[in-house]
Amino acid sequence: MIKVLIIDDEKLARDVVKAYLKEHADLQVTGECANGFEGVKYIHEHKPDLLFLDIQMPKLTGFELLELLEDPPAIIFSTAYDEFAIRAFEKNAADYLLKPYSQIRFNEALKKARLKIGSDNNELSPVNGLVESHRETTDQLDRIVIRTGSKIVILGVDQIEYFEAQDDYVAIYSEGKKYLKQVRMKYLESSLPTHRFVRVHRSYIIAVEQIDKIEAYTKDSYLAMLKDGKKIPVSRSGYQVLKEVLKF
Repeated sequence: MIKVLIIDDEKLARDVVKAYLKEHADLQVTGECANGFEGVKYIHEHKPDLLFLDIQMPKLTGFELLELLEDPPAIIFSTAYDEFAIRAFEKNAADYLLKPYSQIRFNEALKKARLKIGSDNNELSPVNGLVESHRETTDQLDRIVIRTGSKIVILGVDQIEYFEAQDDYVAIYSEGKKYLKQVRMKYLESSLPTHRFVRVHRSYIIAVEQIDKIEAYTKDSYLAMLKDGKKIPVSRSGYQVLKEVLKF
C-alpha cells in the first residue's frame, strides 16, 4: 500500500485528489494538510511515500516547504497557472498538475510517480534543482525560511543582522540567535535588497543599518563595528561598495 499525503490550502482541491485516487486501490490517503507548516511536520513524523503538493499557499509556499525537506518522498506538484513554476518543473523533469486537471491527466502523473516509488532513484536531486530554478526567478527576497529541529522559523530580512559563510551552510544572525541554512552566498548577494545588504567580504554579508562605524585594519582591509559590538572583516572591494551605499 502506497501512503499518500495531500498538502493544499483549498479543501476542494484536496477533495479532488481524494476522489481521483478512488480508482487506485493500492494508494491510501494517510493524511492531508491545509498548510506547509503542518505538511513539514507530517512528512518528518510519518514518512509518506507520495506527496501531492500545492505550490501557491499562504504562510509557507510549496517551494519554501521543499527547502525544508531532508529526505523527500515522490512528489506530484499542483499549481494554478504560474509560468515560472511550470518552467522550473519542466527544467527538472518534475511531475506537475496544472489546475484544473482531469482524471486522465491525474492518472498520467500518478503512473510516473509509481515508477519513482518503485525505483532506487533518489528524489532529492530534482527537488534541489527545483528550488534552485525557483530562486533564479525570484525578484527579491523578503523573508527566509529555516528549519531548526522540529521548528520552522520565518525571518523577515529586516530581522537579519548579517550572514556568514560556513562550509556548505550559511549562518544567519538575528536578534541574538544563530540559524544555519544550506544556501549559497552568491544567491543571497544577488537576491537580498541591495540598499539594505552589502557583501563586504567573501564570507560576510551585513545589513548596513547594523553598522556603527568602520575602522581601518590593515592596508587593504577594514573592520565593520556593528551596533551589538561584533567585528566583521571588510575587504577592499567590500569597502568600496559600502562607500557607494552609505555615501561617505
